[in-house]
Amino acid sequence: MTIKLILAEDHTLVREGIREMISGQPDMEILGEAANGAEAVELVGRLHPDVVLMDIAMPGVNGIEATRIIKKTFPNVSILILTAHYSQELIMAVVEAGAAGYMLKNSRGQELVNAIRAVNDGESVLHPVIAQEIFRHLAQGTPSEAVTPRTSSSLTARELEILNLATEGLSNDKIAQKLALGPRTVQTHWRNIFNKLGVSSRTEAVICGLRSGWVHLNNKPPEQPQ
Repeated sequence: MTIKLILAEDHTLVREGIREMISGQPDMEILGEAANGAEAVELVGRLHPDVVLMDIAMPGVNGIEATRIIKKTFPNVSILILTAHYSQELIMAVVEAGAAGYMLKNSRGQELVNAIRAVNDGESVLHPVIAQEIFRHLAQGTPSEAVTPRTSSSLTARELEILNLATEGLSNDKIAQKLALGPRTVQTHWRNIFNKLGVSSRTEAVICGLRSGWVHLNNKPPEQPQ
């Protein structure tokens, strides 16, 4: 299945480089390009992509506000932030706005391609340590428009178990290993969780669960990637 993308980036040379890289991927297609957040919102409404690659620092409507608008209106669209700027405050802001992942522009091309596939599958693209710090911070806040707490009554015990493990920043493969399940089985459980909670990413599901009080952060340090 082809992953349909919108590229929101105000620098032409950067857009051209990303377009050239993605054009070589047999499972990806760029539907349109935007030079600012307002254009990105308009293109999403008109072209209905699966994933938006979103810069933060753009003229007019910035990437954080555009993410918030898109997730409120088109909650099934996954947004991957691609920026030159790194700070915990920025990451928290974009995650709270509804972004599924955060990548730096100095990442390798294959890392970006893998991240696009990951967010399209509903996975988070955040380092485990950063993910747990963000979850701990956002769990203390009030619900955002992008992530509204819901009841856990429709979630099975296994789905709640998977959601709790995700608060540690574990990948689907790590969760599968801990529960002695196949990776595809874990992915199926995630799809069911997304459908029941009305979200499109692990990040949104975890924040929803934390703020609702039916999943909890533990105090163990997150596992380092191998």
